[in-house]
Amino acid sequence: MAGRALSVIVAALVTVTVAAADCSGRPPVPARPSAAPTAAPPPGGCAGGPRLEEGRHTIEFAGLKRVFLLALPDGDGPHPVLLNLHGLGSNAREQAAYSRLPRVGAGRGYIVATPQVAKDRFAWTLPNGLGPDDTGFLGALLDRLEQRLCVDRRREFAAGLSYGGGMAAALACGLEGRLAGVAVVGGLSLVTPCPDPPPVTLVAFHGTADRAVPYGGGHPLRDSTGDLRKLADMVTLPPVPRTAEGWAAALGCPQPVVSSPVRSVRLRAWDGCEQGAAVRLYTIDGGGHTWPGPIEVPRLGATVRGLDATALILDAFDSAQPR
Repeated sequence: MAGRALSVIVAALVTVTVAAADCSGRPPVPARPSAAPTAAPPPGGCAGGPRLEEGRHTIEFAGLKRVFLLALPDGDGPHPVLLNLHGLGSNAREQAAYSRLPRVGAGRGYIVATPQVAKDRFAWTLPNGLGPDDTGFLGALLDRLEQRLCVDRRREFAAGLSYGGGMAAALACGLEGRLAGVAVVGGLSLVTPCPDPPPVTLVAFHGTADRAVPYGGGHPLRDSTGDLRKLADMVTLPPVPRTAEGWAAALGCPQPVVSSPVRSVRLRAWDGCEQGAAVRLYTIDGGGHTWPGPIEVPRLGATVRGLDATALILDAFDSAQPR
């Protein structure tokens, strides 16, 4: 493996261990914010002026040019916004195709931005991590969308796969309550909840046969070899259910309701949490490091076909308490 790529993965794995203490990288929030107002503040992009077009864009942040793909819904808005974050070693184009969030989300009225990590990087920098300030970058991207599109600023969300899912979860605290909801596919245990998270809707999906981010905890990237295997052995992840329970406890949730929406899938749903928060964990028996739905990637393990994570994420965001 090239030295630069290996150094980036080292930083990513080190970031996981650092983020385990506090995914926000900031002091605990002193008090939960009050309920969101019933009327949205006037979004800047709704007043007219130059608008962003659908397609590929660049934005400069902290001296780096960053790339994002943009999918737009029909209608004048204001529209909710969704950040769609790719996994380690992937890119925006692959994430857009695999998650289907740009196409399906735009069809359901969402502005969907699929950003890419900085040039020569393999992974996002979690809050408190080593590397480019990706939390600041993603906040700046939301600012740009608010300025150049008609955005409902009460309804901003993030979703991601694997390391991108971990980044999405970390943003619940890292963006200091800006997000109304986050969704995590195959990456929930990569960060732990911050001590007093702002109220948020969190939905997660994880396969019990995931060998990259093991459901039962332990060392990640179990099929890696060589130096990467040695680095992965330095990291120990908690079990995914324990992480979900930690979020539920931090968000003031009652005991979960357990159900089986489809065969081989168990749902633990924590509803009625403080300030309208909610937590849902879909456990896929035998599922791999995959996005539940119609697209299969055999090298990543088994994919459950009867559960559409894309639709369920958007359903959860549709019903999330506005910020």
